[in-house]
Amino acid sequence: MTEAAPRPDPSPGPRQGPRPLEIRLIQAEKALEIAFDDGRVFRYPAELLRVESPSAEVQGHNPDEKKLIPGRAHVGILGVEAVGHYAIVIRFDDLHDTGIYPWSYLYHLGENQAVVWQGYLDRLAAAGLSREP
Repeated sequence: MTEAAPRPDPSPGPRQGPRPLEIRLIQAEKALEIAFDDGRVFRYPAELLRVESPSAEVQGHNPDEKKLIPGRAHVGILGVEAVGHYAIVIRFDDLHDTGIYPWSYLYHLGENQAVVWQGYLDRLAAAGLSREP
């Protein structure tokens, strides 16, 4: 099984790490693109953002409680809203909208997207579940 990259603390706090310069919702591709002030640009599939939501509903209150979210291959993004100067909330078309995505968490997902995604696929396979609804 592929080991997941360690996750940063998603709690708000003093400025830590790169900040976004531009956030683009690309609805036709079901993706979000973020350009950070260090020159890095990441494109996030809606499915990845949904199944890795930092919400307690998905993450639980400790690593042992993380839930596996199957059947989201076709999930889309309805909108994105700022949360202060440190994060965004993403509204998905499956009505999930409780995750607050701090810049540090989004940057982490961008840098580690391949590892995080493979870990998700491995967990689905081990549970006998599918990305398809």
